[in-house]
Amino acid sequence: MKLPINPSLKNLLISFGLLVLSGFSSIVQAQDYPNRPIKVVIPSSPGGPSDIFGRSLMQQLSENLGKAIIIENKPGAGSKIGIQQVAKSAPDGYTLLLVSSTFVINPSLYPDPGFDPIKDFVPVALPVSSPNVIVVHPSFPAKDIKEFFAIIKANPGKYDYASPGGGTGPHLSAELLKLKMNLDIAHIPYKGGGPALQAVLANQVSIGLSAIPPAAPQIKAGALRGLAITSSNRLSSLPDIPTLNESGVTDFEGDTLSFIMAPAGTPPAIVQKLNREISKALESPELRNKLTGMGYQVYTSTPDQVAHKIKVDIEKWAKVVKSGNIKPD
Repeated sequence: MKLPINPSLKNLLISFGLLVLSGFSSIVQAQDYPNRPIKVVIPSSPGGPSDIFGRSLMQQLSENLGKAIIIENKPGAGSKIGIQQVAKSAPDGYTLLLVSSTFVINPSLYPDPGFDPIKDFVPVALPVSSPNVIVVHPSFPAKDIKEFFAIIKANPGKYDYASPGGGTGPHLSAELLKLKMNLDIAHIPYKGGGPALQAVLANQVSIGLSAIPPAAPQIKAGALRGLAITSSNRLSSLPDIPTLNESGVTDFEGDTLSFIMAPAGTPPAIVQKLNREISKALESPELRNKLTGMGYQVYTSTPDQVAHKIKVDIEKWAKVVKSGNIKPD
């Protein structure tokens, strides 16, 4: 004799069964992943910090996985073009986003950023961060940051500064500095860190805000003068450059972060596998030494930790954008 099954219990059992099958399918997918090349979209120009770091990490990751990893630079519209491309990609782990702090700044900077950092993406890793550095062309009269402040204040509206673009970490760090020090200096946005530094090297713009990696070689070669960095501590790779905190700008910290994200809906098992493999790649002494030598701080982070950091930084930069009445260029 068959016992009657309560409809609610039956639906619950079906839902549980589907959940188990879904989890099993995700694990099977991860075991087979990757079985073809992975594309990593960087929404900025070649030569910028994300590009420099991304190519170094992805080369090591490619060697570890035994599969090709293709870098695609997609600059433009404050990183929105590249970010939107990945948001609309298939959530299968074969299209990833490597993006800087624009990812957590744009939602408050633009009325319509074109993406939702929480709903449209799933965090994979936060492998590195980099302080930003204030650089000037060697012909600029200031030899240190205190002279720099004095010259800017004595000549309101005379000077411009170059950044990798509206909404980037260097841009917001500069705007925060303007607020704290009451500086009258205009922003000139470029499509990436490489073009912004080239403008300062050519003395088209005498001042620049940049992440450390692309700027460090130029500072060491004497092609640019580094005046101050935005982190709380000096860097071992550039020990002679003081922090802004040392120079009288209290409680100042504005590092550029590098997030690796996947489209929302990417199977958790694939996300976890990517996270493990990225952490493994960063354990390579050669890669770690290369990155720290360029001015990066290297991290091992879980997807949950990255998700928390994203939420914290969205709130942090929203306050800066609002208090400074900052508008996109």
